[in-house]
Amino acid sequence: MLDWKNRTEEPKVGLDESTKHGGKARWALRSLATLLGVYLILAFAIGWYWSREPDLFPVQQHAKAAAEQAQRKLVTGYTTVETLKQVSSTLLDKPGGYLANDLAPPGLWLDDMPSWEYGVLVQVRDLSRALRKDFARSQSQSTEDFDLAKAEPRFNFDNKSWALPSAESEYAEGIKSLDRYLARLSGSAQPQAQFYARADNLNNWLGDVATRLGSLSQRLSASVGRVRLDSETKIDEPVPEGQAVPVREEMVQTPWLQIDNVFYEARGQAWALSHILRAIEVDFADVLAKKNATISVRQIIRELESAQDPLWSPMVLNGSGYGVLANHSLVMANYISRANAAIIDLRTLLSQG
Repeated sequence: MLDWKNRTEEPKVGLDESTKHGGKARWALRSLATLLGVYLILAFAIGWYWSREPDLFPVQQHAKAAAEQAQRKLVTGYTTVETLKQVSSTLLDKPGGYLANDLAPPGLWLDDMPSWEYGVLVQVRDLSRALRKDFARSQSQSTEDFDLAKAEPRFNFDNKSWALPSAESEYAEGIKSLDRYLARLSGSAQPQAQFYARADNLNNWLGDVATRLGSLSQRLSASVGRVRLDSETKIDEPVPEGQAVPVREEMVQTPWLQIDNVFYEARGQAWALSHILRAIEVDFADVLAKKNATISVRQIIRELESAQDPLWSPMVLNGSGYGVLANHSLVMANYISRANAAIIDLRTLLSQG
């Protein structure tokens, strides 16, 4: 007979070891899931904080404080260039720093703030070019300022570059070049740099601004799809009497995944341009007063600052024009179009004798 009482307990031992190994595996998976959850929560919170748009800053007060701190005179042109410096510095100093070239989360997951940064960068590039080409030169045959000649290409560097060199380092060098220009503009009784606040110089820069805003307005309006007429239509044969000239049409619509990018790019351009125009109002005060154009500038600023109202929706909605849901792109297009129309009127005033 078998002695059941003296049987070994080996099967039980094997079962216990299997249970222990299974428990360790479950504990490891549970720990990994917990760590992943905590990481995602922290990344979400940091991403939300980094995605907050910077507030508007007081242009005149900032320029005055910067001049006093650097012991410089607040001469004509100082407010405009100092505002350009501050707008550019905001790209680098805001929460999270410059995000457009991030290669790691949470910056890698964000696309609204990089679009906002690009919008700001567009206006920085346009003004830096205007400084080099118009504002700092007495006439077309005069020599360009060497510091501004260094600043403009720095700001036009690839905004996606992350190394060798990085976009941040190039933009920082551009800001340093602007500061050296400011030092020469206001540092002595006979400055070595010039800033010519003339109506024609201002008008040239406003032409670039109008082109930018006009393009933005079209891109924002295309969020719901719109019919665009082909402006390059050529008439090869005579049009029969009693008939209109045939014009080709095409449907243009912003891709669904690009709607929020265009929206935030417009907010970035409006943010930067509102500050620059407040500085222009200071440095070109005499020109604007003589042309009765001060009210026009303030109207443009009002429209651009209205475009900075907080977005309470968690996402950029794209409802139809008269649908149940809002269409934030069309609301933004309204402000941009009104500002653009005011700029066109301002240019007309400046061009009159």
